[in-house]
Amino acid sequence: MPSAEELKHRIEAAIPGARAEVEDYTGGGDHFEVRVVSAAFDSLSRIERHRLIYEIFREEIGGPIHALSLRTETPSEAESTSQPTAR
Repeated sequence: MPSAEELKHRIEAAIPGARAEVEDYTGGGDHFEVRVVSAAFDSLSRIERHRLIYEIFREEIGGPIHALSLRTETPSEAESTSQPTAR
């Protein structure tokens, strides 16, 4: 079974300049939550972004990887979602 750290490295190697955060959310090594921030997503739809990530793990989806929950953002999207809201 792949580790969260292995998935992170594979994403970052496949998409130059990407920053990935990967969490094994069940602890079993087969269900992962993934957040990827990359300028490569600038001209892509959400579906195209997800396809790009799924292609990296094509052979493992449905096998060792049962679930891959994705959040894909451009750097500007990531910056706007990480800003605290004014009260």
